[in-house]
Amino acid sequence: MKTKFQFIFAVFAFFLICKVSAQTKTSKLENSLLWEISGKELKKPSYLYGTIHMICSKDYFLSEKAKNAFEKSDKLLLEINFTDPNEMSQMQQLAMGKEPLSKKLTSEQLAKLDSILKKSTGMSVQQVDSFSLLTVLSLISIKSFGCLDLKFYEMELSDAAQKRNISIAGLESVKTQFEILENAYSNDEKLTLLEESTPEETVELVDAYKSENIEAMYAFSTDKRFTSEKTKKQILDDRNLNWVEQMPELIKQNSIFFAVGAAHLGGEYGVINLLRKGGYTVKPIMN
Repeated sequence: MKTKFQFIFAVFAFFLICKVSAQTKTSKLENSLLWEISGKELKKPSYLYGTIHMICSKDYFLSEKAKNAFEKSDKLLLEINFTDPNEMSQMQQLAMGKEPLSKKLTSEQLAKLDSILKKSTGMSVQQVDSFSLLTVLSLISIKSFGCLDLKFYEMELSDAAQKRNISIAGLESVKTQFEILENAYSNDEKLTLLEESTPEETVELVDAYKSENIEAMYAFSTDKRFTSEKTKKQILDDRNLNWVEQMPELIKQNSIFFAVGAAHLGGEYGVINLLRKGGYTVKPIMN
């Protein structure tokens, strides 16, 4: 079953690895992937955890502080609930393109995609003609990690939640995420991102993640050279605002363990800063 998810999880990793234009206007955040949410007369604290979505098994870790917070939580909230059969069915459908890439792309774009694929995966554009361009992105993202034994944080956390018999839910749907990506980037921009997805960048990102350096991760994922403020707003800011709007009702009575891509934590419109603006105390758990 895990093999079936690889393409789609890699697409979600795009939200973290992609380059989006931004300016950080907030105070520097401490090096921690785990943050406690309290205040506003909450009965129990909730927790915000930043993931890298996928990582090689040799690099995978879940710190004791994260395990302890997870054990205290009453519910797991992910970006998407991958244990929902309906979401899984939608996921598989969306992996395929609405029309072949040979019809969707210009001859120049197809030639560029063919060159990128051959260089990064050894495949040709003909072999991926029925896939969406986002699924092709996932293929290249997987290859950039340079290992065959990938682990997925959302999958590991979902397994742990099921063992504890606590409920799992999503902040948005598979369809929503795909629509955001499809609308946020032109085909040329997607091809540029495909071209820029390199093993060296992935190593840099993984190193920052293992150091729990969310400032470095946010800086890595914000580069004005590659995309517009409009795109950044669509794939980060607007989604963060939507999630934070949902959170007050979710955390009112229960302790929730929120696990989202670490790129969503930092920045002026990051989840941490938005919760603080909403009156909550959000502090890093250092050990």
